Amino acid sequence: MDLLTTLPGSLMENFFPSGWDLAKIDACVDPDPATITNRQKGWHKNFQPIPCGSLADFDMMLGHEIALTIKLARDAGEAAALILPVGPMGMYRWAVYFLMEWNVSCEHVHGFNMDEWSDKEGNTLPSTNTGSFQYAMEQAFYGPLGKLTVPKKQRNFATKKLLPTYGEKIGELRSKGAKLTTIFGIGRVCHIAFWEPHFAAEFDSVNEWKKQTHRLGARLHPLTIEQNALTSFKSRTTHVPAFANTIGPGLFLGCDKIIGGADGTFGRGMMWQGLSLWMTLRHEPTPWIPSTFMPTQPGRLFFLKELAGPLLAECN
Repeated sequence: MDLLTTLPGSLMENFFPSGWDLAKIDACVDPDPATITNRQKGWHKNFQPIPCGSLADFDMMLGHEIALTIKLARDAGEAAALILPVGPMGMYRWAVYFLMEWNVSCEHVHGFNMDEWSDKEGNTLPSTNTGSFQYAMEQAFYGPLGKLTVPKKQRNFATKKLLPTYGEKIGELRSKGAKLTTIFGIGRVCHIAFWEPHFAAEFDSVNEWKKQTHRLGARLHPLTIEQNALTSFKSRTTHVPAFANTIGPGLFLGCDKIIGGADGTFGRGMMWQGLSLWMTLRHEPTPWIPSTFMPTQPGRLFFLKELAGPLLAECN
């Protein structure tokens, strides 16, 4: 007896994205956690999943990867276009640490925050609101870098005005030799940024889906809202907006490099991201599961070993 056998007639019957095959998704999980890093046919030859033994290791290793990417671009005399997330966040403290230790100026960095809470028209929270992603980035990354920080004119946030300009700005930077790196987490429903799986129903082809650079006032899936209630709003679901501005696959695909992070555990054996990680690494790419396209690009995905499982029920 499980969800697959009890789904008909339940309140969950029309809850998941319509393009999800739940049996196929469940089959993505291997009972042996050690196999999660086994190379898959569709992965880019330079894609690598990196297991991390603890949250402290995860934060440091991910932060080092970000800082090293910035340093290497500086050493090569290149601009660095970075698509940046708010979640995960612990890596920014270490990115700041390494950049300051190495005395690396970020004058060559152009930051593009991938998403922001909004209403259905795309209006966002003021940057001084502690719940806004812009506030979080200023506090965690741009501010602590001090004199080495990214120039303000090169910090882009996903507002109603700025988000539609991302594609052109990034295109111009790349035409001048800049490398594009997308730093990302994986959502409970396998979104990248807030590009949700149910958006797939709106497009006639995968190619059309891949062209989308952004969306203002994107409708969020209920699991996305509840994920953020648990991870960012102290369980207070009523404080989580139902819409967000977000980049699309036209920006988070076709990167020169990706840096991913999956740290979705709660302690005492509880987690929210284990299945999402297995889906990302084992399901074939489909717009119905946006994160499945990330392993088709060069780069690294850092994850907590605990997320690999075994994903079996236990009493806590």
